[in-house]
Amino acid sequence: MSGGAPGIVARGLDALPQPPVPSIVTIGKFDGVHRGHQAVLASLRDAAAGRRTVVVTFDPHPLAVLRPELAPPPLLSIDQRTEALLAAGVDLVLVLDFTPQFAALSPEQFVQSVLVGGLAASEVLVGADFRYGARGVGTVETLRDAGERDGFTVALVDDVCEAGGRRVSSTGIRADLEAGRIAEATEALGRPPRIRSLVVPGHQRGRDLGYPTANLAPGAEGYIPADGVYACWLHVGGERYGAAVSIGNNPTFGDVLEKTVEAHAIDVTLDLYGSIVELDVIEYIRPMRKFESGDALAAQMGLDELRIREVLGLAAEPV
Repeated sequence: MSGGAPGIVARGLDALPQPPVPSIVTIGKFDGVHRGHQAVLASLRDAAAGRRTVVVTFDPHPLAVLRPELAPPPLLSIDQRTEALLAAGVDLVLVLDFTPQFAALSPEQFVQSVLVGGLAASEVLVGADFRYGARGVGTVETLRDAGERDGFTVALVDDVCEAGGRRVSSTGIRADLEAGRIAEATEALGRPPRIRSLVVPGHQRGRDLGYPTANLAPGAEGYIPADGVYACWLHVGGERYGAAVSIGNNPTFGDVLEKTVEAHAIDVTLDLYGSIVELDVIEYIRPMRKFESGDALAAQMGLDELRIREVLGLAAEPV
């Protein structure tokens, strides 16, 4: 089936298409859909042999239910994650609500309700450290035993490492973004980090300084990197524009108490209020800092734009 009609998302077992058809399945959080995940998805497609390709994932992150104090902020929202999985060519993404009741399922209950009854799995692809069922007592070995009984096989997929030998992981990508290491995060993700949100009114100081900005609403989808100024591509309405993006609380004025994301589109004037925009973060330019005056900040913004034009390959002056 893989490679045919566009894939679909099923939120919960009750939303699965019926009747079940033979499927090759992989299971995981898939936070970021990074290069390691992409390698798993490639293996899934390559081994499909006419079967339906399925990704089983969870919302929210299991730690948000089991150990909320340890739950990491997501690299992608659940909508961004399912979009990325479908873009990778998966036939079906099954999103399971990770509730206390779901967390209490035994390994056997998970296999019977999800893999056998829900998906008619004939093969399951997992990593060597895969765990499932209440308290994570299910292992690759118990999954293989279940497969022998219920008619599916289990295949292991290898980790993907970066050039320096570090295993590609969501944890490592978050650490890179928290430090402003955009090139490293991009390498591990296989694409630039992405932020998506609604544009809302702001203080309009950028307009007063000659650099009008689109202010993203709080709670943006995607992982917000370290405070600073970034070169980005801004996507809206099917078009792409170069942008200077400021992340932080604007210390020059001192009255912005929360972290904000503001994007100045280069060489164009756009009315973006009420629009959903997406930012591809390309390069860290400089840290956020306090300037003596608005004029000093405006002068630095001019220098920032010159650097961002160079990074993005834009003309030095408007054409």
